[in-house]
Amino acid sequence: MKTSDLFVKALENEGVKYIYGIPGEENLDFLDSLKDSDIQLILTRHEQAAGFMAATYGRLTGKPGVCLSTLGPGATNFVTAAAYAQLGAMPMIMLGGQKPIRKSKQGRFQIVDVVGLMKPITKYSEQVLDGNNIPGMVREAFRVTMEERPGAAYIELPEDIAEEKTDASIFDVVGHRRPDADIGSLKKAVEMIGEAERPLLLIGAGANRKRTSKALKGLIDKTGIYFFNTQMGKGVVDERHEKYIGTAALSDNDYLHCAIKRADLIINVGHDVIEKPPFFMEENGTKVIHINFFSAQIDDVYFPQLNVVGDISSSIARMTDLLEPLNKDFSYFERVKQEVDLHVTKYFEDTRFPILPQRLVSMLRDELDDEDIVTLDNGVYKIWFARNYKCHASNTLLLDNALATMGAGLPSAMMAKQINPDKKVVSVNGDGGFLMNSQELETAVRMNLDLVVIILNDSAYGMIKWKQEGVGFENYGLDFNNPDLVQYANSFGAIGHRPESHDDFANILKTALNSKGVHVIDLPVDYSMNHSILNVLLKESACII
Repeated sequence: MKTSDLFVKALENEGVKYIYGIPGEENLDFLDSLKDSDIQLILTRHEQAAGFMAATYGRLTGKPGVCLSTLGPGATNFVTAAAYAQLGAMPMIMLGGQKPIRKSKQGRFQIVDVVGLMKPITKYSEQVLDGNNIPGMVREAFRVTMEERPGAAYIELPEDIAEEKTDASIFDVVGHRRPDADIGSLKKAVEMIGEAERPLLLIGAGANRKRTSKALKGLIDKTGIYFFNTQMGKGVVDERHEKYIGTAALSDNDYLHCAIKRADLIINVGHDVIEKPPFFMEENGTKVIHINFFSAQIDDVYFPQLNVVGDISSSIARMTDLLEPLNKDFSYFERVKQEVDLHVTKYFEDTRFPILPQRLVSMLRDELDDEDIVTLDNGVYKIWFARNYKCHASNTLLLDNALATMGAGLPSAMMAKQINPDKKVVSVNGDGGFLMNSQELETAVRMNLDLVVIILNDSAYGMIKWKQEGVGFENYGLDFNNPDLVQYANSFGAIGHRPESHDDFANILKTALNSKGVHVIDLPVDYSMNHSILNVLLKESACII
């Protein structure tokens, strides 16, 4: 068979169902092989969006999403998506084309060393030099991208190699079990928890795996320990739990940080250095237990006293078996929880218009079921959702606190809806981030997705304006003009809405969530309170709760 036929069969062997992207002339043999496959090619309007979709597939399923581009400018458009997947620990495989490598007829036209470009931002980046190597390369790319910590891979198939004949055979897909932590480290962790007066549990990005949720809830229920999470650890344990204090949406100076500063032991589950640290280790007596698939990366602010290295869910379950219910005074943590709950809900019933982001959070939470999904692009509203939106299940608030790129919100929502057709999916975007990949509205309409897209319109890069104001600079250089977003949505075959009041928006939102098609809501937003709340949130003396 042709090498391109073998490549497609190797992907089928790995269980690939979809490939997202934009093929070029260098992919024509691969495209011809794909047409007779069960794998569905979904054309996007930009390679970056295809990468975001593939990465989100990996995030939600644990199996690599696959995306396709041609050489040169098509492949370089994958770079941001590669970094998005790599930093966010999302398994993804990018397939690229290339000019013939045995004999060039066009010099260096469009040729960039994409394999070299991808090496620093992927776990695996290789060019196919011989069709017989395809089975091993594909199997290795899938293995590496799924292994902790997950990430991205790139395979480049030159067009002359794609058309060559090969008689190589497909490799078997062989799974593996993650190793368990040694019993000595588990017993030491139990000892440290028993000796601590005010232990506190932190759930990070690395704990956001399918099997971990049940184990962590069992630990919390048995011991009575209070917990908080990072932004990418949201929903691992239902945030309606009576022991949930809050989410570390800010690095410091939130009410939640009162509990962190009072703790004498932090049990840090799934810590990932890509997220802003929710606490800084100092010489103040606070100890840290690091529980993860791998040992801690040591730096000036993170140097845990104990590493528990192994499968996280297994480590937590075994620790729970060894622990007894904790007879400790958690009253201070309870007071912090009450203070957090009071402040995050303060504007939940505010009906002013343009709308406050806090009010949008409460309206979406009221309208959506436990398993429905909200995806966020990147902007200042992400802080309000991370801080105020209570997740009832894992991966129901998809935000990026790793690369924190703009432009990923809409593609990630499209992917979430495609693989969860029975769940409602809402994409929340700033007007800046939305217009970076807004062309994918056509893709969403063509895919027949039922999707609600909310654009928070302030005609500015609001996050940077908030930062600018926070350091005392005058607002400068961050305002822009938007097109008529309703007409823009309609031109793609979506359904555009522009509410004129709070009640009008409430009615539009309810209708859109229960209707077919892609609904785009151009929603004016009021960010005027960001500085007064977020920049001066907590004085040091306020920790005497």
